[in-house]
Amino acid sequence: MKGEEERKKGRVVVEMVGGKSTVTRCFSCYPLKLIFPNKVASSKSDSVWIYALSYGGGIVSGDQISLEISVGDGCTAALTTQASTKVYKSVDSKCSEQCLEARVGRNALLAVIPDPVTCFSTARYSQMQLFRVYSDSNLVIVDWVTSGRHESGERWEFDHYKSTNHIYLDGDQPLFLDSVLLDKRSGTSIVELMQEYQVIAMVIISGPKLKDLRCQLQEEVKQMMSSHLRSPNNNRSHHIKSEPRHDPTRPLLIASCSTFGPQALGMVVRVAAVTTESVYMFLRHHLTALKPFIGASPYCQAGR
Repeated sequence: MKGEEERKKGRVVVEMVGGKSTVTRCFSCYPLKLIFPNKVASSKSDSVWIYALSYGGGIVSGDQISLEISVGDGCTAALTTQASTKVYKSVDSKCSEQCLEARVGRNALLAVIPDPVTCFSTARYSQMQLFRVYSDSNLVIVDWVTSGRHESGERWEFDHYKSTNHIYLDGDQPLFLDSVLLDKRSGTSIVELMQEYQVIAMVIISGPKLKDLRCQLQEEVKQMMSSHLRSPNNNRSHHIKSEPRHDPTRPLLIASCSTFGPQALGMVVRVAAVTTESVYMFLRHHLTALKPFIGASPYCQAGR
């Protein structure tokens, strides 16, 4: 058992104890560190917050990090980070890897709401996220990546980035399968593919508790993009010094929504943006409805 745990690097079990969501088991080992601050959520909420950190402030070439999370029936948990996940340059073409495997119980909720991944020049990075849910489980996933260190002039200069998200219903029934691959060796350069956009993001929302959030978000995205089409030059968002100059004929942020699963159980929102801050603003605004569930509004901490 010890050898299996070491390979996993980290494990968290959240169960109902005395009528409250409680961490009943946890461990982590280098290069992963887990902390469980108790002042993030409101004292009135029933939720556990989990912060995943890496020693040295980033992921080193060749690192392999894996984390298993189990959220028991009726429990609520939020998994986040303290800052962007920095992936340092690759040495000898080694690829850094992260794997998250999560089980979400009946009437439970898991919100995976990290800061973005930022790959340095020549970095090679791959992540796999696997979720197993029930029809009454509730799940929020935010998965996003920036073009690199803007302050150093790096824009999509990493060698390889891959992010895979799979959700399975009732054990082994595929509910949502998605993979994003950005590779320098592909026929079209990443810079050319992304044009002026410096951030791409995906937000997945599923489960009966979050139906109102899905409906509201879908309507607001539809209205936002319709407004852009009617008046593409009406862009009031400010620019950040480290961000690139933007063609005023293009929206600062574009988004699309689509549903998936039986009876539209889930929804995926895809976003491309010129600035990282504009995505933070998008997430803060549209995910604030999670506060009653997880006890705090995502991405509203100082510095974000």
